Amino acid sequence: MSDQEQAKKPKKPSRSQMRSASRSFALQALYQWQMNQSSVNEIEAQFAVDHEMSTCDKTYFRELVYGVSSKAKALDELFEPFLDRSLSELDAIELATLRIGTYELSERLDVPYRVAINEGVELAKSFGASESHKYVNGILDKLAQRVRFEEIAARRNANK
Repeated sequence: MSDQEQAKKPKKPSRSQMRSASRSFALQALYQWQMNQSSVNEIEAQFAVDHEMSTCDKTYFRELVYGVSSKAKALDELFEPFLDRSLSELDAIELATLRIGTYELSERLDVPYRVAINEGVELAKSFGASESHKYVNGILDKLAQRVRFEEIAARRNANK
C-alpha cells in the first residue's frame, strides 16, 4: 500500500476513543430507558440497528447499559448525598451521566477515577445544559473522594 493510500485509510480508533464512544451511546440509551421505561433489551437492539457502532466498544456499551439500569437505585444512593437538590429535580441527562460516572467509580476499578470523572464531564458538555458539566464534575469528584480514597491517596503520595 502506498503512503498516499495509507493516509486515506481511516485509522482504527484507540481503546480510549472506543470507550468514550461507548459511554456516549450508553448515555443516549440510558436517557431513553429513563424517559420511556422501555426494556433494556429493546433499546440495545434498536441501537444496534439505528446507530453506526463500529467505533465503540460494544461489550463496554452493553455493560454500562445493563449495569447502570440494573443498579440504578444503588448508584443513586451513592451520589445522592452530594446533590444540592432532590434526585427528581435532576435533568435526565445529568441523571444518566451521574449514573454512568458512579457506576465506573464504584464498579469498574480498572477505570482510573480521573478518567471516570473526565468522561462524565465530557458527556455533560456534549449532551447536557450549558453549565451541567460543572455540576457533574463536583458531584463525581466528591463521590470519588469517598469510593476511591485509596487510589487518590496513592496518587497524591506518588506526586510528592
